[in-house]
Amino acid sequence: MQISVMVNNIINKFDLLVILGPTATGKTKLAVNIAADLNGEIISADSRQVYKGMNIGTGKDYEEYKLNGKTIPYHLIDILNPNEEYNVFHFQKDFQTIFPKLIRKRKLPILCGGTGFYIKAILMDFQLPNTTPNLTLRKELETWTREDLIEEL
Repeated sequence: MQISVMVNNIINKFDLLVILGPTATGKTKLAVNIAADLNGEIISADSRQVYKGMNIGTGKDYEEYKLNGKTIPYHLIDILNPNEEYNVFHFQKDFQTIFPKLIRKRKLPILCGGTGFYIKAILMDFQLPNTTPNLTLRKELETWTREDLIEEL
């Protein structure tokens, strides 16, 4: 399903709006204003905002999600404890769960954040396998010198 928006007498159709850039550049504020105007919800594309309690330096500006007395819904913020693993594979799966729900609710999904690899994985539809780490190999490689690792590569 596509959402149609009239801007300057031109109808634009789109399924996803992406706002990306470095920390502290106003992405959240922009996303919130657009979500309020276009009936949207925000999907965070930040690799650190997923963790509960990690608020310093991660740009979790909870107050920015409030506009004119209304809280703009957001997703993928404060969903895990810091000791839990989260990576691009998990992000992609979470996005693929949230996105169709927003479309069904006729909400504009706004992907907003600064983790470029997360955004790229969505836009380029990376086919990522769900693999478990080879802990034995990792342990062995930790003993190698940098030169040995380079030579092996």
